[in-house]
Amino acid sequence: MSKQDTLEGTVIKSTGSWYDVEAADGVIYKSRIKGRFRLDGLKVTNPIAVGDKVVVKVSDYEDAGTIVEIKPRNNYVVRSSPRKRHHVHLLASNVDQAMLIVTMVEPKLKQGFIDRFLLMTEPYDIPAIIVFNKADLHDQQAAATYQELHSLYVDIGYQVVLVSATEDQGLAELKDILTDKITLIVGQSGVGKSTIVNAIEPNLDLRTGDISDYSGKGQHTTTFAEMYHLSFGGSIIDTPGIKTLAFNHLEVMDVAHNFKEFFRLSDDCRFNNCTHRNEPGCAVKEAIESGDISPLRYINYNLLVDEVEDQNYWERHKG
Repeated sequence: MSKQDTLEGTVIKSTGSWYDVEAADGVIYKSRIKGRFRLDGLKVTNPIAVGDKVVVKVSDYEDAGTIVEIKPRNNYVVRSSPRKRHHVHLLASNVDQAMLIVTMVEPKLKQGFIDRFLLMTEPYDIPAIIVFNKADLHDQQAAATYQELHSLYVDIGYQVVLVSATEDQGLAELKDILTDKITLIVGQSGVGKSTIVNAIEPNLDLRTGDISDYSGKGQHTTTFAEMYHLSFGGSIIDTPGIKTLAFNHLEVMDVAHNFKEFFRLSDDCRFNNCTHRNEPGCAVKEAIESGDISPLRYINYNLLVDEVEDQNYWERHKG
């Protein structure tokens, strides 16, 4: 290939400054970016994500190149940048579905994290699967709470799977869900993401880490996003363990429109721009009182709305 040759490929690994781009023939090109790329007017800390389809100009050096174009994305998943206020960080693009791994114990579930994850995928119409790992560690209370959460999210319209990666429970179902799909996998550290993937696809041999005895929190085992191909069809995009999810790039109505069961009822609210808090004639609040909407979801909704309002207030009044 001459220096002027270009090819199309898929970004399968991102380390911040370098990207691994896989061509159709399986050859991987270590690539850098040329120029600046924008994302729908948002300020991004990383302009290219794993899953992006790109055009690479191949250099004289073997298997190296420069990314000169990003092809149009079908979708993408972003989170607020943990370092730059009002910037976003691209987690992945062109995915068929997203899978959240959580645990009831070791580490203990922070239920609000589930709703934060769904707020990350829902705006882009990406199907979400909630996987509860470590079922073998459930005591009676954990099992009962899991059943409540299972019913809650299934009723809203999400797929929920109970798994024990160490005892082979639920893995066949997960394998079926992953087959022939590109799946973004997200989870807080210590929930067993890598253990689940290794149990389904042992050849990958992803690095795993135990829960810290001192902090009770998971040890980070993934340091950058990477796509792995599955022998039974499809690919996964593994991401670093996420401690928190913030949404300093959203407005209040973004939150209101992306709580599925709230949005379904919003046409019945008296006001078109109802935030489902203090407005009279709110169909969502009526549904909560009648038991048709979970009070737990409503609590998490209000926390998110308050957080977004506070962030926007301080942004407007800074300086």
